[in-house]
Amino acid sequence: MRDLIVTAFVSVDGVMEAPGGEPGYRNSGWTVSSVEMDEAAFEIKGREQDEAGALLLGRRSYEAFAPIWPRREEFAGYNSKPRYVVSTTLTEEDPRWPATILRTVEDVAELKRTEGGPLSVHGSATLGRSLADAGLVDRYHLLVFPVLLGAGRRLFSDTDQDLTRLGLVEHEVYANGVQKQVFDVLR
Repeated sequence: MRDLIVTAFVSVDGVMEAPGGEPGYRNSGWTVSSVEMDEAAFEIKGREQDEAGALLLGRRSYEAFAPIWPRREEFAGYNSKPRYVVSTTLTEEDPRWPATILRTVEDVAELKRTEGGPLSVHGSATLGRSLADAGLVDRYHLLVFPVLLGAGRRLFSDTDQDLTRLGLVEHEVYANGVQKQVFDVLR
């Protein structure tokens, strides 16, 4: 059985929209414009790439990453791993960055039951919320930035659901105020 890890850049108020500069969001690029760069804060990103068995994305994130990630050296590890995209509307994979299309959260549950390394979910706010609501998330890797963004897509759902307990397994605070928080979902 594979672990499913949701990894995200989030503001203190839980917003994860447009951290890298995507168009259409008023605070777009907030991870690079809001705090001073500290390479140490991003150590976990390299570790995630090394440990991941496959990448799992929602349609919007896949469509944003497909034209960019294949050409970026810092993502070479992900480019050599299997990719899956969960979408009810995508009709075919992007030939620049091929991926297997899954249609439902139940398809993800089936994928989790296979052998292999962890499934790493990047970006993909809607998918991340759906996976959490379905009880499929095993771990969260969060880089929490010391900003409040107000409106924007959030990491966590506002669905009325039972309490989910988390166990803090790793944390660190960096000189720029960014906090690394790694939580296991306790079952």
